[in-house]
Amino acid sequence: MEIRTTGFGHPDAQKLAAEVQQEYVARYGDIDQTSMHTDHFDPPGGLFVIAYLDDEPVACGGWRAKEQDEDGLLDGDAELKRMYVVPAARGRGLARTVLRHLERTAVEAGRTRLVLETGNKQPEAIGLYESEGYRAIRKFGYYKDHPDAICLGKTLV
Repeated sequence: MEIRTTGFGHPDAQKLAAEVQQEYVARYGDIDQTSMHTDHFDPPGGLFVIAYLDDEPVACGGWRAKEQDEDGLLDGDAELKRMYVVPAARGRGLARTVLRHLERTAVEAGRTRLVLETGNKQPEAIGLYESEGYRAIRKFGYYKDHPDAICLGKTLV
């Protein structure tokens, strides 16, 4: 597997992002309404990567810088977004590899904690994050008042 920094505007990133949105539709009945723009993932305030197998995009994820706010986010936080592995490539540890890469790059960019929103209908994602040391934090973001929403965080340094 090769991990490439592509940016969120890259055609492969947009293809995988559209696929993950359909995953949300299947699980929750709608796409993720969280505001996202390609420049949210531009260094140094963010990063978006794609994992390739045999030059085919099979997984992705990114982080974007966050700062202290009324929802409990802190200066130095980075929000994990659009973690996804195509169905045919699941079960090979790709998500874990992408996650660890994103954690490392966030630390290199001076971020001290990764936070994320997921939902209770994504047990695979919850299991991955918990196995990597992510723990429940105060809900934040677009879905902070939604009963299915789960917010997790991990101190990086």
